[in-house]
Amino acid sequence: MTITIRQVGPCFAGEVEGVDMRRPLTSDEVAAIHAGMDRYAVLVFRDQTIDDEQQLAFTRSLGEIEHAIGTSLRAAADYRLPTTFADVSNLDRDNAPFARDDRRRLFAIGNRLWHSDSSFKAIPAKYSLLRAVSIPSKGGDTQFADMRAAYDALDEETRNEVETLVCEHSQMFSRQIIGFFDFTDEERERFKPVRQCMVRIHPVTGRKSLYLSSHAGSIVGWPMPEARGFLRDLIEHATQREFVYTHKWRVGDLVMWDNRQTMHRARPFPASEPRDMRRTTLAGDGPTAEQVEAKAA
Repeated sequence: MTITIRQVGPCFAGEVEGVDMRRPLTSDEVAAIHAGMDRYAVLVFRDQTIDDEQQLAFTRSLGEIEHAIGTSLRAAADYRLPTTFADVSNLDRDNAPFARDDRRRLFAIGNRLWHSDSSFKAIPAKYSLLRAVSIPSKGGDTQFADMRAAYDALDEETRNEVETLVCEHSQMFSRQIIGFFDFTDEERERFKPVRQCMVRIHPVTGRKSLYLSSHAGSIVGWPMPEARGFLRDLIEHATQREFVYTHKWRVGDLVMWDNRQTMHRARPFPASEPRDMRRTTLAGDGPTAEQVEAKAA
């Protein structure tokens, strides 16, 4: 079946027809999906009745898996899923919703802030693929922001300003925004900041994007209050309605997005209801701040 993509967002995001994740992808289908990501940055696949292994197989056909190790407050003994998945559900090992004051849940509330997956890693993620296994009775939408359009809409002075800026990213920065400071010494070491360029260039299209996230807590060479204020202004600019697509989940949906070109956030939902969302992630290959600096040297 021929793959077709219909735009569903204001300036990006496409819904895909003609893909059945229960069977292997052909080389032409792989190429069409990558081309769709380059154009739309977010792809929605509806009615995919697949299991974890089929999601993994689909992901691996597109690139190298990024393992989810040390990115949450779940202890290894409490993992519900293998490390080939990022468990972004609100469920414990017994598939029961976390208690409202469970620190694992409180840490995960940070996902309600605008962010880009793994921007806190030296080599941040390329694609994320999130599948809805169970959804709450209300809420729990995911919103996406087109960071290419946001960059294009900057005034010339701001565009020149951001061009060479480098930010420091850490999950501690995003969690501090929501009042979560309960980190152990081991967690503080694990979540040490990494540097990322504020502007990224897509390796295929050449299009520039703002690379922002709530994980960004400082700008190299800037006083902290000035940096935080500037970052806040940029995120407010990038998340205006004309740049945002809201996805209302149905069981069986798989949504795939390019972290190099988008931000996203989860919306609130009843704490007592299960929201079982399983994410596979494609490893990125840069450009990181270190690579850009080395190239310029």
